[in-house]
Amino acid sequence: GTARTGGPPPADPPQRMEDLLNNIALRQIDESNFLDCFALELAAGQEKFVSSPIRSLAQAYVYRNQCTPFGVFAGGRMVGYVMVIYDFDEQTYNIWHLMIDRRFQGRGYGKRALDEALRYIRARPFGASGTVLLTCSPENEIALRLYRRAGFTETGRSDGDEIEWSLQL
Repeated sequence: GTARTGGPPPADPPQRMEDLLNNIALRQIDESNFLDCFALELAAGQEKFVSSPIRSLAQAYVYRNQCTPFGVFAGGRMVGYVMVIYDFDEQTYNIWHLMIDRRFQGRGYGKRALDEALRYIRARPFGASGTVLLTCSPENEIALRLYRRAGFTETGRSDGDEIEWSLQL
């Protein structure tokens, strides 16, 4: 073999942001990753816009026959959460509680997570509908910009303080 001259072993090359963005994946929350989900944190002031993953997972349990809770993974690490739920009465898909951990915000992960959620919905896992709904606070400017860029439009309906948005796939 070849002799080493000493020093630390060579480090893995750092992952480029572009590589991480290309490796965004949704993985269903299960017994192997729910504690990582519980550790996700919102940035200060964001709790008024989105529920914590713990509350969302309680809702996912209640609606377990019509929803899928996902961890948002970048390079193998959970960086966020989103839930897709199907409303059998209205025959629409809904995106609930999309959030990116405060330590990973501003990197494009929210856009990619939304793209992946829409890809999942396009497979029609619960029903044939191509209508996707979500609600968003009119004060949540960052999320509104994301949803508009993805093609969502206001429906004219609201849910409490939140405005409903729709996208046809």
